[in-house]
Amino acid sequence: MTDAAIDPRYLEIFPQWLRSLGEDAAAVGEIVASSGSDDAATRSLVAGLNYIFKSLDLIPDGIDDLGYLDDAFVLRVASSLAAAAHPQARAGIVQRLEDDARAVQAFLGDDYARLEAYVQGLRKGAARGRTVEDIVTDGDTRTQFLHEVRAWSASYQVPTFTRDVRTLAKLKAFLRAKLP
Repeated sequence: MTDAAIDPRYLEIFPQWLRSLGEDAAAVGEIVASSGSDDAATRSLVAGLNYIFKSLDLIPDGIDDLGYLDDAFVLRVASSLAAAAHPQARAGIVQRLEDDARAVQAFLGDDYARLEAYVQGLRKGAARGRTVEDIVTDGDTRTQFLHEVRAWSASYQVPTFTRDVRTLAKLKAFLRAKLP
């Protein structure tokens, strides 16, 4: 896709997602904290949150804005998967993030299915020695994890985002190369 074919409306949408990423993660964490369940919806939300820590632990690549957008995308797709697994989850932050996932789908086009499959696979993943299974089934691990989510959310610094169509092209290329 050429730079000219990328819809510039994402130059307004994605910076908003970067600004709200910390708050979004904290709100999703509160849903996980109050759910007390280990159903598919909770597992999806935990996987999306756990991905943030996996992402933070990777070697910095000098593209914080794109890396954090990757986190914002994953959190939105995870919320969409949670809502699909448990329609009663469609409220508040989960509903908003699920709605936002439609913009991710429109932006990525055919690559969205790869992202969705990747996010589904995160349910079997681990970050910082914690698997999703550990988080949803062990109370102490869950408590520690949610403490870290809150701490990260409170300390999150919004990265700069260059409002240029070339940034969107870089983001698409970054995700295309990263996704299995």
